[in-house]
Order: sequence, then structure tokens, then C-alpha cells
Amino acid sequence: MRKKGAFLSVAMLLVLALFLTACGDKKTDSKEKDSSKGDTPKLMQMLTGGTSGTYYPLGGQMAKIISDETGIQTDSVSSNASADNVISLANGEADIAFVQTDVIANAIEGTNAFEGKKVDNVQALGSLYPETIQIVTTEKSGIKSVEDLKGKTVSVGAPGSGTYINAEQILEIYGMTMDDIKPQNLDFGESTGGIQDGTINAAFITAGTPTGAVEGLTASAKVSIVPIDKEKVDALVEKYPYYAEDTVEAGTYGLKEDVQTVAVLAMLAVRDDLSEDAVYKITKAIYENPDKIKHDKAKFIKPESGLDGIGIDLHPGAKKYFDEKGVEMK
Repeated sequence: MRKKGAFLSVAMLLVLALFLTACGDKKTDSKEKDSSKGDTPKLMQMLTGGTSGTYYPLGGQMAKIISDETGIQTDSVSSNASADNVISLANGEADIAFVQTDVIANAIEGTNAFEGKKVDNVQALGSLYPETIQIVTTEKSGIKSVEDLKGKTVSVGAPGSGTYINAEQILEIYGMTMDDIKPQNLDFGESTGGIQDGTINAAFITAGTPTGAVEGLTASAKVSIVPIDKEKVDALVEKYPYYAEDTVEAGTYGLKEDVQTVAVLAMLAVRDDLSEDAVYKITKAIYENPDKIKHDKAKFIKPESGLDGIGIDLHPGAKKYFDEKGVEMK
């Protein structure tokens, strides 16, 4: 009987030890987790874009707002922008990122750059501002139209960027392909640097205007923006509905007249495993504090336009915020 009692006591101690070990493991988890609602991180990484574009300075200011308003320490980092940002989110390498509405739509659908790489674990937080497609050159280049790009050395965006797809689709509307130009995969700073030193003739730059890299070019050259003809704008919008007619206004980069072009929208996307509560707080922090953002694009960041151009599922936390504001998907 004594042996049996001793055996039972040892067994009970082992079970208790295993239970305490399991509890201890839970306490060391770096995230507070509710399996029904997702993760609430204590530290987040926000992916932006190249240091000479619009995403980078905006992201730095937004990260500070999120940190201050929610208590979730958020660090912004530079990246190759939209397409790479989506892949990093899908792989769990970041929590929140700037993307173009067209690029995220392609990722969810598994089309264009995402052929065979369909993404199913990324959702929308909200849209921010128009991203203008600017075909940048100089007055002395002699390039006056998209057709004039034939045979020229043209930057079509950094590898992994949405700019490449924009360039490809605009060339397509004009009956051209990448084979009709000499494409170079450069970021915005490299593009304007190349135009300045004469190694390239023009560059596709998809970013909010004014774009820092293009403004920098005006110090050494008379900048020209190549227009997109009205009928081509209409054809592009009809085939790819995430585009919208846009204008680079006179005075921007020293331009004497408005230049007709198109735009997509910049937006924020998040991993779908972030908790509803966390994303609600992040969304509220961004859309209710645009006055703390020192950039021309801050004027576009407002709840009533926060769902413009969104063609993918909205994260439940973001939906809760926009529902409170009475804003619905269009």
C-alpha cells in the first residue's frame, strides 16, 4: 500500500510540474493573444518605401502617432515599396505597411506580379491619398508624349514596386511594351539622379506630389511631366478601375501648366492576425490625428475618404472604426 501511495504521489507531482511549465511558457509569450481575436503586439514594424519618396517621411510620422496614441511601439523602416511590402506582410515579417490599391488588389487576386503567389492573409486598414503616376523628364530631353519614350532609357521603378506595373499598363494602353523602351529598375532617387547626369531619359514615378526626389531635380534642370491623353486615361480607367484621372498642378516642380495624368491610391494594409482591438486603435489614431502630420498629403487623410479605392477585405478593427464614423465601402 505504501508503494502504491508513493507512486501516486510522484505521478501527481509530475502532472503538477508539467502544468506549471505550460503556464510559465504562456507568460513568456511576447504578444497578448486571444485565439478568437488575433494578436495585440507590443512592438510593430511599419514598412514604408524608398527614402526619397512620400511613404518614408509619412510613415515616420504615422509610426510616432501610433506609438503615442495606442502605446504600441511602432518603428517605420524603408523598403522597396508596395509589392515587396505585401510579401513581407504575408510572410509575417512586418505588421503594417504602405501599399498601392492596385498592387494589393493584384496580390489578393494572384495576378500580374503575384501570378502564382496569391496572398490571403493581408487586409486593408484604409486609404490615404492619391498616388500620382508622374512620367518625369526634362524640357531639353525633347520627350513630349508617351510615344516619344520609344527607344529611350526609362526608369520603371525599383524591383518589387508598384511603379513597374503602372508603367507596364500605361505603355500597354499606348500599344507599347517594355520591349519598346530600355527599362531600368531604379528607385526614385536613382531615377532623378540618372535624369540629372544623363544616363536615363525619363522615369515613371508613382507617388504623392510633390515628390521629394523630383523637387530635388528642379535645382539643376527644368522638369517636364509627360501628359497622358484624355482618351488613354479613359481607356486605362475602364480596363483597370483602380485608376482615376488626376492632374499635376501648375506650379508643382515649376510647371507652367496643369499636366493630365492618372493616379492610384496609397493605403495601409495589415496582417489579418492582428487583433480587432489593436487595429481599431491604430485606425483611430491615424484618421483622427492628421494635424500632427507635417506633409502636404495630410489634407487627404480623413475618415470620409478612408475607404476610397479599397477593393479587398477590410480588417474587422478598421471596419469597427469606419462603422462608428458612418463610412461604408463604395
